Amino acid sequence: MKDLSGEGRWTSPLRVRRGPGWFEQAPTWREAKPSVISDALMRASARPSGNWFVVGASRDIAGGRPYGRTVSGVEVVLWRTQTGRVRAGPGVCPHLGAPLRKGRVVCGTLVCHWHGLALRGGPFAGWEPFPAHDDGVLVWVRLDEAGGEAPLDHPVLPQRPSPANAVDSVFTTVGRCEPQDVVANRLDPWHGSWFHPYSFVDLRVVDTPRGDLDDAFTVEVSFRVVGRLVVPVRAVFTAPEPRTVVMHITEGEGATSVVETHATPLTPHGDRSPRTAVVEAVVASSGRRGFALARAVAPALRPLVRRAAGRLWRDDLAYAERRWSLRSAGRFPG
Repeated sequence: MKDLSGEGRWTSPLRVRRGPGWFEQAPTWREAKPSVISDALMRASARPSGNWFVVGASRDIAGGRPYGRTVSGVEVVLWRTQTGRVRAGPGVCPHLGAPLRKGRVVCGTLVCHWHGLALRGGPFAGWEPFPAHDDGVLVWVRLDEAGGEAPLDHPVLPQRPSPANAVDSVFTTVGRCEPQDVVANRLDPWHGSWFHPYSFVDLRVVDTPRGDLDDAFTVEVSFRVVGRLVVPVRAVFTAPEPRTVVMHITEGEGATSVVETHATPLTPHGDRSPRTAVVEAVVASSGRRGFALARAVAPALRPLVRRAAGRLWRDDLAYAERRWSLRSAGRFPG
């Protein structure tokens, strides 16, 4: 596939699609072998996470208010110090159990709104902090008891474009399923053109995993813009840790851009009614000279990117929830 990065003579990223309609495309069910997907999921599940969980977008933790999230049944509160560093810890006040997410941040100190207990991020009055990591796009928290693995100093992060040359957007939604159901959805690229014809056409899986040494799905696909206008790319899907799947665009418009799908359990492991947060980060980059304009208007672009992600995840969460429902009833196919 020819690189459409825009270097040299200007070329349009758009192509006119003249292929078959939805009902005329070649079926993919023979290629989408359940064993290939389940083996890829098993290998992903065996990789270390270091007990790190994504809690939300970096930009959502700002100002004089704390940020709260329940992760694997644990209430977590996060806030920023005066220097911008993220602090995290239990979201239950050790005094009388107030929700610390409803407190206030004053000069980098989290103040409980029930009785004024002040937390600066270190151990105090029975409150013990959790390790936190801000990667510039997402914020992570390490929960060793919930994760149950050997801890790592930092989360397993995928390679991304340089922040100075990229536009990022983060979308979050919640479904009734477990993280593995979200990851399994992403490790099934064959459903793209069938399940999401409004976004993807002419999808072809050109390479599948061959074990840990080459554990990736490579896809050629066209993103639908409007009508018959599409943008063709080549993308590679990998799972660097149990709760993350990353799509790297390797050729075509936006090469080096990534879409990271993170599945964060909200309920404890084994809960009879599990809930999982899907936190999807799009980090887009382009070699085109005009991309500087996109960076300049990033605040206006982010809602559009989130809207597109929301449309996809409306369907993909139905897929993941259906998978969990069948699994929990012992009727999962394959």
